[in-house]
Amino acid sequence: MKISHILPILGMVLFCQCHESYAEGAPADSQKPTEVPDKATDNNASKKALPKDAVPTEYTGYRLVWNDEFNVDGRPSDKWTYEQGFVRNNELQWYCPDNASVSDGLLVIEGRQQKVNNPDYNPQSTDWRYSRSEAQFTSSCLTTQKSFNFRYGRMEVRARIPVACGAWPAIWTLGNQGEWPQNGEIDIMEYYIKNGAPSILANACWGSDKRYTATWDESVTPFTHFKAKDADWESKFHIWRMDWDEHFIRLYLDDEMLNEVDLSKTHNQGVDGDHDNPFSNARDGFGHYILLNLAIGSNGGEPDLAHFPLRYEVDYVRVYQALK
Repeated sequence: MKISHILPILGMVLFCQCHESYAEGAPADSQKPTEVPDKATDNNASKKALPKDAVPTEYTGYRLVWNDEFNVDGRPSDKWTYEQGFVRNNELQWYCPDNASVSDGLLVIEGRQQKVNNPDYNPQSTDWRYSRSEAQFTSSCLTTQKSFNFRYGRMEVRARIPVACGAWPAIWTLGNQGEWPQNGEIDIMEYYIKNGAPSILANACWGSDKRYTATWDESVTPFTHFKAKDADWESKFHIWRMDWDEHFIRLYLDDEMLNEVDLSKTHNQGVDGDHDNPFSNARDGFGHYILLNLAIGSNGGEPDLAHFPLRYEVDYVRVYQALK
């Protein structure tokens, strides 16, 4: 989720699916679960939340250090806080907490066609966040910025994402020290329009030699790649995973590795003298916090109102730490 609000809006496209706890690196032999209670074995199960008594997967060489299974109906737990208003990327939505709720074992982030007046409106402003008098859409962005961050480990999210035109769902992390992009960003999942086609992205970025300008290690997989394997892909839940140690970040979708980021190449490039590595360092208190959000418009394309409200469903978020 490119965080700079000065990034340009991508061109509209012709093709759409209008359709604190710090962990050390994991042992190399810990890729396979010792039990996989959440791997669906039939089409019907893959379209549902896990049972509320489902036990989180255990992995050899890891222990579970933080999770939210979203099993208590109502407002999301106090593990989460919320972004507010217009935030980044010239997106169309107004972020507010009301669009996030928990029901039937799922966190639901809803993108609505809903008008909201901008209390910070200033017609003289050249900043898009203030020059718009209102928003035409609302959504939510939940973060653990105030409650949890981690350094190294395994993060796993089971989710069902909206793929209609205009949808830009994401699972990502940001470093808790310094400004973007020197703090580092990891995009475990983004879905949006790229190279003229709906795509799933798995990225990381860090600081270049220019303020607010990132260097990217970007993986773009056309959505057709997944649809070719499963024509019913968008109706099912899928598992996104990050394995992160001091040497690599590896990003997976349903056990298919989409990107491997070599952390020997991710040092910041000198803004304010910063040549640190935002993914592999020994700074006191450093870690990444989690963000779950549904953006609308911008990279997501022109919203297809026939598919609103958009519904982004998250079954669980789990973070594991390597055993010492």
